[in-house]
Amino acid sequence: MKVRDKNILRGIHINDGKETTFNRSIVRASPPSEVVIPLLQHHGKPGQPLVKKGERVRKGQKLSESKSPGAVPVHASISGTVTAVEPRLTIRGKREMAVVIKSEKRATFSPLPPLTRYRHLPENKVLRAILQEAGIVGLGGAAFPTHLKLSPRNKQHVDAVILNGCECEPYLTGDDRLMQEAPEKVVAGMEIIMKILKVNQGYIAVEDNKPNAIASLKKFTYGKENLKIIPLKTRYPQGAEKILVKILLGREVPGGGLPADVGVIIHNVETAWAINNAVYKGIPLIEKIVTVTGNNVPKPANFLAPIGISFQALLEQCGGLLDYKGKIIAGGPMMGRTQCSLEVPVTKETKAILALPEKEAALKEPGPCIRCGRCVEHCPMGLLPVFLAELSRIQKCQDLERLKLSYCMECGSCAYVCPAKRPLVQWIRLGKNRR
Repeated sequence: MKVRDKNILRGIHINDGKETTFNRSIVRASPPSEVVIPLLQHHGKPGQPLVKKGERVRKGQKLSESKSPGAVPVHASISGTVTAVEPRLTIRGKREMAVVIKSEKRATFSPLPPLTRYRHLPENKVLRAILQEAGIVGLGGAAFPTHLKLSPRNKQHVDAVILNGCECEPYLTGDDRLMQEAPEKVVAGMEIIMKILKVNQGYIAVEDNKPNAIASLKKFTYGKENLKIIPLKTRYPQGAEKILVKILLGREVPGGGLPADVGVIIHNVETAWAINNAVYKGIPLIEKIVTVTGNNVPKPANFLAPIGISFQALLEQCGGLLDYKGKIIAGGPMMGRTQCSLEVPVTKETKAILALPEKEAALKEPGPCIRCGRCVEHCPMGLLPVFLAELSRIQKCQDLERLKLSYCMECGSCAYVCPAKRPLVQWIRLGKNRR
C-alpha cells in the first residue's frame, strides 16, 4: 500500500483513542420513545414548520419548508404524534425551534421517489433538487447544504472531487466502519457527485490507520481509472479541506476561501452514503452514524441513530455513564462542543458523543507563555498562534488579519502542544467573532 506523504503538513501525532470502537460494527440504535427534530440543522436559516401539535406524522415525512434557495428541510425520523412545536436546547447551546414527536408502535414510512436511472437525466439540476428535498447536508460536521456545494459559482473551473475519509479527529470511527461495511454506497455516492459536477477525476483520501477501509474501497473502484484511493500518513489534522487540496493536488486555498476557488469540491464519505440513499432509495436524511465512546461509558459503540434521539438515550444503550461529574462533548476532543445537558438531540451535525470522566475532563490552570515556539512549529497552516491568541485576548483585532487570522482552521493543534496549557484556539475564536 503506497502512502502519500509530501511533508507539507506539520500538525501533530496524537493518541487517537480509536481502539475502543474501530472494530465495532455499526448497529442500529433502539427506537426512542421520543425525538426532538430542530428545524435548523444546516448552515443557514431554518425553515418554517409544516406540522402542528397533535398531528400524526410518518417516518420520512417533511417537517419544514423554506422559500430560501439555500435552505434544506428536516424530516421525521420516526412515526408518531407531534406533541410540541417549540424551542428546545440543541448542541449549539441555544434554544431553537424544534418539532417533538412521540413514537407510535406501528411505524409507517414516507419515502421520496427513488431515481435509479440518474445517469440518463438531461439536467443535473434535477439531481440537486432531489438532494435538497432529501435534506442532505455535509456530514463531516459543517452541515453546509449539499445542493449548494454542488452548485459552485465557478463550476466551469471545477476539475476534481475529493471524498474525505481521513477521519483524523480522535475517538471517531464511524466513517471508518462505513467505508468497511458499505463501500459500494460510498463509491456510488461519489459517482453521483461527479456526474452533477461533470468532473472526470475523483479521489478518496483515507489515512493509513484504516487499512480495512482502504481495501474495501479498492474492491469497488477496481477498473475505474477516474477514481483513485489515496492512502495518507496518519497525522492530525490531515482531513482538513485546505490540507487535502494541498497534499493531493498541490493547490493552495486562499485565506477565507473555499476549495471550489481552486477547482476542487470536497465531501465527506458519509455525505456520499446519504446521497446514494436519497437518489437510489428515496430515503431522506433521517439517520446519522454516531460514535459513542470515551472512558466514561462501559460499552462504546458505533450507532446508526435516528436524528432527534437524545444523547441520554444513546448513552443508556452503551450502559450509561460511569461518572456523572465528567464531561460530554458533541464531536471529538479537538473540535467538538462541550454539552451542558444530556437531553440535547442528535442532529445532522453530530459525528460523535464523547464521554470523559472527571479526571480526564479537568482543565489545568494556564501558565504564562514561555516562548517555546511549539504552537508555531505544529500549526498546519504555518501561522503564529501565540501572537494571534494574544492579540485576540487584548482585543487588538485590527492587527489580526495582518497575521492571516482567516487562514486558521481552529483545529486546536496549538492548544494541544502548549506546555503552559494556554487556551490559544479559544482566544483565536474570540478574535474571529469580534472582527
